[in-house]
Amino acid sequence: MSVNAQSAEAPQAQSVGLIIGAVAVTLLLASLGQTIVSTALPTIVGELGGLDHLTWVVIAYLLSSTVVAPIYGKLGDLYGRKIVLQAAIVIFLLGAALSAFASSMTFLIIARAVQGLGGGGLMVVAMTVVADVIPPRQRGKIQGIFSAVFGVATIVGPLLGGFIVERLSWHWIFIINLPLGLLALVVIGFALKPRAERVSHQIDYKGFVLLSAGLSALVLATSLGGHTYAWMSVEILGLVALGLVALILFVGTEAKAAEPVLPLQLFRNRTFVVVNAVGFLAGMAMFGSITFLPMYLQVAKGISPTSSALQLLPMMLGLIGASTLSGLFMTRTGRYRILPILSTAGLFIGMTLLGLMQTDTPDWQVALYMLLVGVGIGPVNSVGVTATQNAVPRQLMGVATAGVTLFRQIGGSIGVSVFGAIFSAGLAGGFNMQAIQAMPEAARLQAIEGFAMALHPVFFTAAAAALLAFALAFLLPELPLATSLRPEPRPEADAEVPATA
Repeated sequence: MSVNAQSAEAPQAQSVGLIIGAVAVTLLLASLGQTIVSTALPTIVGELGGLDHLTWVVIAYLLSSTVVAPIYGKLGDLYGRKIVLQAAIVIFLLGAALSAFASSMTFLIIARAVQGLGGGGLMVVAMTVVADVIPPRQRGKIQGIFSAVFGVATIVGPLLGGFIVERLSWHWIFIINLPLGLLALVVIGFALKPRAERVSHQIDYKGFVLLSAGLSALVLATSLGGHTYAWMSVEILGLVALGLVALILFVGTEAKAAEPVLPLQLFRNRTFVVVNAVGFLAGMAMFGSITFLPMYLQVAKGISPTSSALQLLPMMLGLIGASTLSGLFMTRTGRYRILPILSTAGLFIGMTLLGLMQTDTPDWQVALYMLLVGVGIGPVNSVGVTATQNAVPRQLMGVATAGVTLFRQIGGSIGVSVFGAIFSAGLAGGFNMQAIQAMPEAARLQAIEGFAMALHPVFFTAAAAALLAFALAFLLPELPLATSLRPEPRPEADAEVPATA
């Protein structure tokens, strides 16, 4: 496949603004799809029943969106971004509509899985569209803005979900997706040109099946382990074994495939490997902090769930500010290597300080610690996408971008599970907030202190992950950011990731 074929779908300059706006909306849709449901779950269970299957409403979306990410990336490389992105939006909206009108918990879980099948494609293909219309040197500031969108969705999603449930009904958390998705679909149809050249391809069906099976098993193991089943149970060990076997077979298949779904050449590209290793570790720290910080604020500080979400605003502001500034820095200087080094150092300091918190730590200090965590997370995402897209051939742009998303999501999934196990091990027994509130004052304070102490190892483990990411960031090579959509051949991209037919 030639570079000219890939660039044929690049739009005219006057359409770039429309495309960037549509991409931002699609990324917001995909991000909200993961975060907006959490505060509505109690209400949904109260109406539909099925308390035992509550977590599957979240797991279904996480599982399907993670599994399809590399598949969408490959399909976008093969058949063009426009048709693949449009298909992802349609599937996402179909899943949202089905979820809105679900009449049972089982139906809702299935609908959420359908929505995730589209949501995984929204993130991957949308970010790759940017690579088709914006040169790498200018792409940094755009990726910084998109990382800010993720940060906003992380905090705003639960708040918006709670507001909609209180003022309208839980059905509207899904219905709200429809007008935004249709708007993005129309704009993309108008502004993004289809690929002019039609090329025959060999679909790697065996690779698709093995990769999906392996990722599904591992995501299910990390999602269910320690909650639904014990970590050493037959079910979890069986899922882990199945996942590892499927991925081993996948590697053997990809080595022989004419057009592999995840080319093994990418793993000989140092930029791709380092970016994904750092993103995996940062994903662990990010999702772990987002999961357990509200618990600390609610229990140790005694604030409401809604207020605890608002207390995360310093983290969001740090993430947005750092993402935006790092993007502007890349555009202005053409350099990026220093950014993940500085940000992971900040993430390590922030997580360490969170691990030292006590129940009487002043609110302003907690806010400062969260600000540091946000500053540490923001540049990792925006720099990772830009550096990876700049280091690989255009015909592998989609699948390489998908890899960045995939490793970050898997890191988050594993992080939440591992941190949950560490937290549970730190508690002497079960924790019931209502029972604790009914205790005498001295016993209540002692119980809350024990809860806070159990969180310390969680944040220290996240700090260790950030420290390892900091060390790995020094291995990131710094390639000149190209100033055009048709960059000159670069040694690392050509030598380490040769073009495939």
